[in-house]
Amino acid sequence: MSYADLYRDIDFKKHPEKYHIGRGEQGVLLAEPYKSEILPHWRFATPDKAAVSAEKIFAMFCAYRDEGDFVGMDMARKFLQMGFTRSRRYANHKGGKKYDGPVPDDKKGQSGAHGRQELPRSKEDPLKAESARIFYEKYTIAKNDSEYQRLMKKHKNNH
Repeated sequence: MSYADLYRDIDFKKHPEKYHIGRGEQGVLLAEPYKSEILPHWRFATPDKAAVSAEKIFAMFCAYRDEGDFVGMDMARKFLQMGFTRSRRYANHKGGKKYDGPVPDDKKGQSGAHGRQELPRSKEDPLKAESARIFYEKYTIAKNDSEYQRLMKKHKNNH
């Protein structure tokens, strides 16, 4: 069973016990209703858009924290991380394509090279690099938040 199959048709606000933290950004575009709440605010094309986006998503992280909603916090953290990683990808690879060739059918929805060669890096795009810096700053604050760390440990121990 794939990670996506585990998440299909689950409302994680109603069933936080079914949430698996996963690795990195895993599940960020799957876990509802958080995906639908956070995704409309996720933008990184310019530093101005990234600043507004990172600030809004971090505010959502804080609101989830105030509600004691670990899953919401983790999803907001993942969106901040994804803002950083996607901005860096576009800073390093014009057009955002990192690997040569299509993703193999049996690997769709998974990250990684899957045997494909990494394309040469472009000259760094300073605007995307700044977007990455903006997201990384908020991501770092979120992942190191003491309440986030406490709730993550509790979630791991209970589920």
